[in-house]
Amino acid sequence: MQTPVQSAPAKPSRRTKLYLPREHGATAMLLTPIFSVAILARTWRWSEVAVLLAAFAAMSAKDPAVLVMRQLFVWKQRSPDAAGAVRWLIGWSVVLLASLAVLLATWPLHAFLAIGAGVAAFGCAAIAVNLKNRQRSTLFQIASAAALTSTSLATCIAATGSVAPWCWWFWILIAMQASAGILVVHARLDARIAARKAMAASQQFRHAAQAALAVLLCAAATAAFLKHPWIGLALALAFAGYAYDLKRQKNAASLQMPLKTVGQQALILSTVYAALLIAGLW
Repeated sequence: MQTPVQSAPAKPSRRTKLYLPREHGATAMLLTPIFSVAILARTWRWSEVAVLLAAFAAMSAKDPAVLVMRQLFVWKQRSPDAAGAVRWLIGWSVVLLASLAVLLATWPLHAFLAIGAGVAAFGCAAIAVNLKNRQRSTLFQIASAAALTSTSLATCIAATGSVAPWCWWFWILIAMQASAGILVVHARLDARIAARKAMAASQQFRHAAQAALAVLLCAAATAAFLKHPWIGLALALAFAGYAYDLKRQKNAASLQMPLKTVGQQALILSTVYAALLIAGLW
């Protein structure tokens, strides 16, 4: 099915648009693994800074890239924001390429090609999904969590020259928590929209979030059985926090809570979760 041709926004922005990451939750998913693995690696190399810059630049370049692609393939009229988006896209691309040059010089070639191919594939997929307005796809949201938290793998390579076994576990555990968090937030957004329109809320993300919580609970039980108390505690905490949020989404007063407050609470939960994982994997 072809994407319908649309008109570009007719009015320019009142102020210069800054193409920086807008989704604080996604930014936390990107950056938290970097700092966590930097601690767990127990060593320091300057190439870790290149990982940080590359990750931030890639994330920041997404919005201007989507706008430029829409200008080329979707909109009939020229958007007044297109020129600014091109400049930002070029700027972030320069930062990204410079960071990649550092990583190419310091990483094993096979690791650079593997991580680079994965990032490029997901970047192209993300732009395509946004062009088709399919970014609310449950599968895409879960894939986004896995992709954003994969900065943990890149940081481990930068610090140690390879992906240590503990880092694979860290990535799996942090991606599980991130996936559950994304699904719970989308369930809240659906509930808010339904409350405003006095209609039944979509259950798509709520059911997906419940499935993710079941995975967290099973993982917590497994960690406890295998005598990894800190990891079990982290998983149990994430389960309890997200289960509580799903429960309060049925309360009309709770749905009026500012999204900024909800985001701050989610950030605290994810930070404590990461700290407990560090304790468990230390």
